[in-house]
Amino acid sequence: MIISRSPLRISLGGGGTDLQSYYKDHGGFVLSAAIDKYIYTTINRPFIEGIFLKYNKLESCNALSQIEHPIIRESLKLLNLKSPQIEITTSADIPAGTGLGSSGSFTTSLLKSLYRYYKKHLTTEELASLACHIEIDILGEPIGKQDQYIAAYGGITAFDFQNDGKVLPESLKIEQETLHDLEDNLLLFFTGYSRSAGSILKDQKDKSEDNNQEMLDNLHYVKNLGLRSKECLVTGDTYTFGKLMHEHWLNKKKRSKGMSNQRIDKWYESAINNGAIGGKLVGAGGGGFLMFMAEDKKRLRKIMIEEHGLEEVRFKFDFEGTKILSS
Repeated sequence: MIISRSPLRISLGGGGTDLQSYYKDHGGFVLSAAIDKYIYTTINRPFIEGIFLKYNKLESCNALSQIEHPIIRESLKLLNLKSPQIEITTSADIPAGTGLGSSGSFTTSLLKSLYRYYKKHLTTEELASLACHIEIDILGEPIGKQDQYIAAYGGITAFDFQNDGKVLPESLKIEQETLHDLEDNLLLFFTGYSRSAGSILKDQKDKSEDNNQEMLDNLHYVKNLGLRSKECLVTGDTYTFGKLMHEHWLNKKKRSKGMSNQRIDKWYESAINNGAIGGKLVGAGGGGFLMFMAEDKKRLRKIMIEEHGLEEVRFKFDFEGTKILSS
């Protein structure tokens, strides 16, 4: 039996510039952090022939072409298996559609366990690149590369997305005091809205490919905010980092009408008036988690939990990335 896990992530700056529609002409930059909330994959060999899948539904079939789950189907196809005899089970600490990069984490976890099960080796770069290939090239999802790469590498990492598609990771050298400050004062609250990022990202992709100047200017600005955020974390200036989060959110809302709604705007304003330096929705937008950098975390928790009824998810950073737990 093989058991793997892959971390979910929070985006800290530059999100949206990791889509090919943008970085192929302008280069992208994203600052991301893996957190200790995970997607798990278990692979076992059953006693009978066939393919048995357990995720939020059950599947049982005899041929790869019959598999309904697209990522599992295409991942198994890449291994050129003639007659699979395999059982795959997946589970998650936090459900999909909440803005924490679950699809990329799922794909890296699945690939890591499959390659170990069939005694094939993958480097961290190969794992991230292959996960992107499946989701973006084969399945045609209008998404970026951030989620697969941060899940594979872990840590607080800056990714430079080059015009030719290469990705250069840089693990940030952050002082322990700064890491503790971030873990203590970065707070996540679930909005209650789960959503697919596809429609928002497709709109961004289409506008970027059409050279829509308003969209391109927005993304240029976001990339610059990501670079400034990196500098803040390296120098330990978490207060300015929080202010940049606020600046990022105001700019991000201009990108799409579906980015926010009246209730999310109300919660955000309330947080800013009650202990938050800055914040934003994590992920493409439209729902998921609100993340804030707190100046007064006790006051912020009180208003968000007791008055607005939002659920907080506490976390620490993950520095291991996608890994095998048991084999």
